[in-house]
Amino acid sequence: MFIPRGFGECSITTKLGRMVYYTAQGGPWDECRSKETLVFLHGFGGGSSAYEWSKVYPAFAAEYQILAPDLIGWGRSDHPTRSYTAEDYIAIITEFMEQTCPVPTTVIASALTAAFTIRAAIKRPELFKSLIVTTVAGLAEFGQDYRRSGFAQFAQSVNIPFLNQLLYGTGVANSFGIRSFLEQRQFADAARIYPEIVEAYLQSAQRPNAEYAALSFVRGDLCFDLSQYITKLTVPTAMIWGKGSEFTSPDIGRKLAEMNPQAIRRFYYLDDVGFTPQLEQPAVTIGLIRQILPLLE
Repeated sequence: MFIPRGFGECSITTKLGRMVYYTAQGGPWDECRSKETLVFLHGFGGGSSAYEWSKVYPAFAAEYQILAPDLIGWGRSDHPTRSYTAEDYIAIITEFMEQTCPVPTTVIASALTAAFTIRAAIKRPELFKSLIVTTVAGLAEFGQDYRRSGFAQFAQSVNIPFLNQLLYGTGVANSFGIRSFLEQRQFADAARIYPEIVEAYLQSAQRPNAEYAALSFVRGDLCFDLSQYITKLTVPTAMIWGKGSEFTSPDIGRKLAEMNPQAIRRFYYLDDVGFTPQLEQPAVTIGLIRQILPLLE
């Protein structure tokens, strides 16, 4: 229902299960495999999935081969019943790149997933041509550690299977919980949240075992201090940052960029979006990506 026109579902098998991704399959797009590839990676939150980039990536399908996965534990990919770690997602991103991208490839990634992608690019720079990251942070930089927030500590205090399911079902995996999350933590302007967005997030949030990855995120199990790694990055990178990001202020982005100006070549600040400009202002995001791509050659 929420796959853009001309796109279809494919999958790979990873060490943690089947990973679904979306790519052009006919429709208005030709299927020339000689095109350069763009990979779009979604961030995390209640009901996250590749839908997060679905208003942006079709704009590039005539020029690029598009790959937009649902990461393991999210969307239509497998949802193993486990606690997730940052290392799991760094490995998943690396495995996806190895299996789908035979040459160094540009990756466009969001939020905490963008931080995982930077760490993957540090470990395996030969897989990455360039990075464009939105509101990138490990959520534990410069003394602003999400794990010390009341929200995270409450989730940690009820880390018992039955209570986890109750917390997830009542607080996240329903229309009210999804809309509240989008309004309070993701969008700068709640008027930009329309019913399709809520429904897409809700369908993802209600898939069997979806609570495992979501609660690992909410508890802070996936957090780390990106500033401890950022100086090791060598892949050309641009950052896009929204003013309304609740846990990751633009000051964090600027400090990270200043730590490695050789790799982080551009920093763009948007004063009227939260941490998903790709959903809140997709046309602006498309324009910025088009502007950035040649600058990272």
